[in-house]
Amino acid sequence: MRGDRAIGLAALAIVAATTLAVGGCGGGTRQDAKEPSGRFTVEVPTHRFPAKQRLAERVDLTIAVRNADTRALPNVAVTVDSFDKASTQVGLADPARAVWLVDAPPRNSQSAYTNTWSLGSLAPGQTRMFRWGLTPVQPGTYVVKYRVAAALNGKAQAQLAGGDAPEGSFTVRITPRPSQATVGEDGKVVRSP
Repeated sequence: MRGDRAIGLAALAIVAATTLAVGGCGGGTRQDAKEPSGRFTVEVPTHRFPAKQRLAERVDLTIAVRNADTRALPNVAVTVDSFDKASTQVGLADPARAVWLVDAPPRNSQSAYTNTWSLGSLAPGQTRMFRWGLTPVQPGTYVVKYRVAAALNGKAQAQLAGGDAPEGSFTVRITPRPSQATVGEDGKVVRSP
């Protein structure tokens, strides 16, 4: 009986410790507690993405963001929608199907938000370049939309000088035929148009 009681007390101690540990999760200060509120003025001096692309031929998407405000942006970020499309096939666990594979996201830009990349604080007058290396894998015509943010949590909002949202889009046609490639005498890959 003594052994059973010791085992019961040990089990009770484990349950109590687990309850205390789990009870501590999710509490504390809000994620946006230190994020300043307000609107921050930005410019998008560069945004490039080839309008004509070929299957399996790597391309770059480039978006530059300049802080045109007198205050530092807390955490400049860009959200890009449409790297995938929704499939209508019944029974899929996830209907999202890649249109572009993200081979190289902007350096040091990972965030926990879907389709959002951040590059940290941005001082007044500074510019940060967001560059993605992408490979198209689905032929067709697509619209890729992007939006610039001053921070990740929404209290600090980005705007253009006129008050409009800093956003844009690209219409892209991906041809179903990959480019023809051969290896030249010098060992380099030569692609035909």
